[in-house]
Amino acid sequence: MPTPAPVDSQSALERSALFVATLTSFMGPFMISSVNVALPAIQSELNMTAVELSWVATSYLLAVALALLPAGKIADMYGRKKIFSLGLFVYTLASTVAAFATSTFVLLVLRGVQGLGAGMFVTTGMAILTSVFPAHKRGQAIGMYVAAVYIGLSVGPSVGGLLVQQFGWRSIFLLMLPLGAGSSAITFHFLKGEWVDERQQRFDLNGCLIYTTALLALIIGVTILPSTFSLLLVPSGIAGLVVFFYHQKRTAYPLFEVHLFANNRTFIFSSLAALLNYSANFAITFLMSLYLQYLKGLPPQRAGLLLVAQPIMMALFSPLAGRLSDRIEPRLIASLGMAITVIGMVIFTGLGYRTDLSVIVANLLLLGFGFALFSSPNTSAIMGSVTREHYGTASGIVATMRLMGQMTSMAIATVVLALLIGHKPIGPTNFDQFLISIRIVFTISALLCSAGVAFSLFRGRIR
Repeated sequence: MPTPAPVDSQSALERSALFVATLTSFMGPFMISSVNVALPAIQSELNMTAVELSWVATSYLLAVALALLPAGKIADMYGRKKIFSLGLFVYTLASTVAAFATSTFVLLVLRGVQGLGAGMFVTTGMAILTSVFPAHKRGQAIGMYVAAVYIGLSVGPSVGGLLVQQFGWRSIFLLMLPLGAGSSAITFHFLKGEWVDERQQRFDLNGCLIYTTALLALIIGVTILPSTFSLLLVPSGIAGLVVFFYHQKRTAYPLFEVHLFANNRTFIFSSLAALLNYSANFAITFLMSLYLQYLKGLPPQRAGLLLVAQPIMMALFSPLAGRLSDRIEPRLIASLGMAITVIGMVIFTGLGYRTDLSVIVANLLLLGFGFALFSSPNTSAIMGSVTREHYGTASGIVATMRLMGQMTSMAIATVVLALLIGHKPIGPTNFDQFLISIRIVFTISALLCSAGVAFSLFRGRIR
């Protein structure tokens, strides 16, 4: 059971938990969107190929995914605040050191370490919120948490573009030092109490090793398609995950609570809908940042300002969608949001050299609105479908679905770029191939979202 927090009232505990969780939920997305705008500058200084450039994001996401399930389980066993604080420290340290990277290899390794830290505080932040807030307030709290994510995405491109132009891309990583240190101080002084619900559990080390090995093989294999080595890695990764699920069904203290999926239709379908939504959405900023700077010739700061359109809509409407999901059937709101996203993806399949910037901004606003309607109600439905002792694990699974979707999105973009452009820098000689790549990726994204609408609609009623 959670340790009682030394605060004056439940409302004070709710306010402090919400403040700390939303502040840290801002940091990761801010970093991701800032780095996306800095990619051309990073490519120029470190002489990266197009595929290596995609790994600046993929290495981070892969590390986050590897950390989520183990961190969620350990947090349930030993304390969510402890793992939350440790993740902040690792993230801040790796970000600071990455600012001094002098090679592609060093930068990618540090992005991976940064991702491990982020995985710790991402999975525990949501679990802490779910532990503190009662069911009738949870949707609104999660909506505000999600809004902070999108505020980070909103501010990141413009601030990142400004920093790149004025101080260089390394300044983005250095900015994480005061943000991380400040978040750690606030956590220590204001987030009172601890939450532990599985003290008698043991950590499944064998399962953790199987999971991380399988996931590494699968994701790396997908990102290096269509190479010969990928034909070995991808099947090995899939087989490893099958072994992992079999192991989890037989072990006394599973890392992954298989029964959450086996007997919980709401959890299954909502998680799959989230996976498909993020698989379709995440590469938008990556591709559009490159499109605006390379094909439209915009400077980083202006490209960043235009890309703010989508996350601004997410930040504005996520709290509203969360409040609505406390009163209206969440699957209806989430399904409408994903259907709107399908329309936006279809519109972007028509991108060309002469596409007007106003059309691009309008469609980014539409995509942001659709994603806002989907995300908060879907997350609230998932967390509301499990019991308290599994909040950390469930939060880890939710975040894993999100990160798997994000990595799938980047993998799709990477494979398409590799097939059409190869291991060459993006430049005038291959702009036509780059534009075709964008259209193909958005076509695939539209199909993924269409499947997601079906899962969202047929998850079953929550209330």
